Amino acid sequence: MKWITCSNVKVDRVACPWLIRRFIDPQAEFLFVPEDELLEAAHHEGATPFDANRFPEVNLNHRGDRRTFEAILEDYKLAEPALHRLALIVRGADVQGQEHVSPESLGLRAIAHGFALSGISDEERLEREFPVYDALYEYVRQELS
Repeated sequence: MKWITCSNVKVDRVACPWLIRRFIDPQAEFLFVPEDELLEAAHHEGATPFDANRFPEVNLNHRGDRRTFEAILEDYKLAEPALHRLALIVRGADVQGQEHVSPESLGLRAIAHGFALSGISDEERLEREFPVYDALYEYVRQELS
């Protein structure tokens, strides 16, 4: 499957591809485009858009204070407690004013912004940051057991 989102990924737009690739579609292909090209590119590529809040027609989006990561958990019925705990870390890292939901959030925010400032492509950000999400997932799994 192809998935598409806005370019210049940081927290939620890295966490979502990690979640999709690890728990929904191991062969997922991710496309990154400027926001104003998103809907047309999604249609042209036959890709599922996600985390594009300017567009109410995009189903996989923020829902109130909840992030797209949480919308994917809900829509794809991923009920594992560790993923829901990770979702809180993502929310706190992604949203100014939500840092209190998880003590790990500020660290994840710093890491995500550091990768964004490094000037690497969105594809390379995924490649380099997926191990961070793998590690956080294992951390929360052990924390909950």
